[in-house]
Amino acid sequence: MNNPSDFITVKTALISVHDKEGIAEFAKELQNQKIEIIASSGTAKLLAKEKIKVTELDSVTGFSELLDGRVKTLSPKIHAGILVDRSNPKHLKQLKENKINAIDLVVVNLYPFKETIEQKNVSEKEVIENIDIGGVALIRAAGKNYSNCAIVVDKKDYPKLLEELNKNKNKISKEFSFYLMQKAFAYTAQYDSLIANYFSKELLPEKMNLTFNKQFDLRYGENPHQKAAFYSELLPAEDSLPKIEILHGKELSFNNIYDAESAIRIVQEFEMPCVVIIKHTNPCGVACDEKLSSAFKKAFDCDQKSAFGGVIALNRECDLETAKQIAAFFNEIVIAPVYSADALEELKKNKNRRIVILKNLNNKKENLKKYLDLKRVKSGLLVQEADNFAENENDYKIVTKEKLSKEQLQDLLFAWKVCKHVKSNAIVIAKNLATVGIGAGQTSRIGSVEIAIKKAGENVKNAVLASDAFFPFRDSVDNAHKAGISAIIQTGGSIKDAEVMQAADEHKMPMILTGIRHFKH
Repeated sequence: MNNPSDFITVKTALISVHDKEGIAEFAKELQNQKIEIIASSGTAKLLAKEKIKVTELDSVTGFSELLDGRVKTLSPKIHAGILVDRSNPKHLKQLKENKINAIDLVVVNLYPFKETIEQKNVSEKEVIENIDIGGVALIRAAGKNYSNCAIVVDKKDYPKLLEELNKNKNKISKEFSFYLMQKAFAYTAQYDSLIANYFSKELLPEKMNLTFNKQFDLRYGENPHQKAAFYSELLPAEDSLPKIEILHGKELSFNNIYDAESAIRIVQEFEMPCVVIIKHTNPCGVACDEKLSSAFKKAFDCDQKSAFGGVIALNRECDLETAKQIAAFFNEIVIAPVYSADALEELKKNKNRRIVILKNLNNKKENLKKYLDLKRVKSGLLVQEADNFAENENDYKIVTKEKLSKEQLQDLLFAWKVCKHVKSNAIVIAKNLATVGIGAGQTSRIGSVEIAIKKAGENVKNAVLASDAFFPFRDSVDNAHKAGISAIIQTGGSIKDAEVMQAADEHKMPMILTGIRHFKH
């Protein structure tokens, strides 16, 4: 048998909501259960219109709303009724002496601050007026006193609460009230974080407030024994993964999402039609061409073995010719800004292939917006600006005697953009605007050079090479020349730059120094 002390008997409810969807139906059910309803003016008008008996707030507080509605619920008559500890005789005596009735249920949602700041050309005055004060105070008061007063902030909980009341004869279990309290404090914390972040003028403030909403649960994390979910910022960028639409296929996995992020960021680097194939966050093939299907063939040919089970991103409409190439081997995901009807039909022949659309994938304004890159360590967080710096190619320097051909320069700039997205130590070998060999994530630069050369095979002849950081020794240049590399682009900045450049001159290999490093861990 349930202990009566494990329940809250609901006799009086206070309702003050900005978002009034579903509130009339909810209040009617409360009325049917003989629960007294107190409501703020806007909510009271709606409920009265629906013929629901309601006590207006000002008849409880003894004063009308003040300061254009800035002061409504901030009253001891309200907050004492919410905060009273029913097990404390002193509290009960003070309520009686002051003729204050206890409130057992509070239903509140807040002014739409998020929706306000999302508007274009919104004034600061309008933003300020959409910072809720009284509502937050009500939520915190009821949350603090959850064992005596339940708090509801989410309209999705209206049916659950009614079910609880019906099941327990106008009572709410304290277990359910605890669940509501947790949601309430998360709600106000997120609301306050949004306000703090909006008004923050610092990129890296003393106190960092991060707030996300769960987008969906994942089957598991990187491995089956790890629980996982995907969360979204409250104001996600238009070219980001929270904005995707899944048109077909199985649900996305943790690794799918991580790989998709890498694919999207690389394909956004290029104005020409481009294809990226990703495996374990590293590209195994990237190519540009005037024709998307030709770009796909070049990207796939870079490393056909590694492309198996990969994630594919396109920066143009996926046409039938490209779709047929994609459908010819096993891959996990295809991401594009749009698909032709026949391409979509072709790709859907595999019931498990995830077909994803990201409409603003090519939105250059969004692509270049600064954002923070976060990396978690145990009990800490590393925060930096994302490496989407818009480089000025005019600042690059040719530091060797040998001149560059137009084709070499195009391939070097292409390889450099790809190299930025490869795990360090990163080496990219490219020819005809396509990667032909990629060396990723090695503990020595010469090791990455050797792997890239091996992967390139015969295609290494007259190809170019990009390195995400400087060469500490000349050995990488010597090996590149021996393999058939014709030109190099790298950061520069080594104490042995002179030796490295001398090696390039000896081999008559043009070399560009960018002055910018692109480590990626």
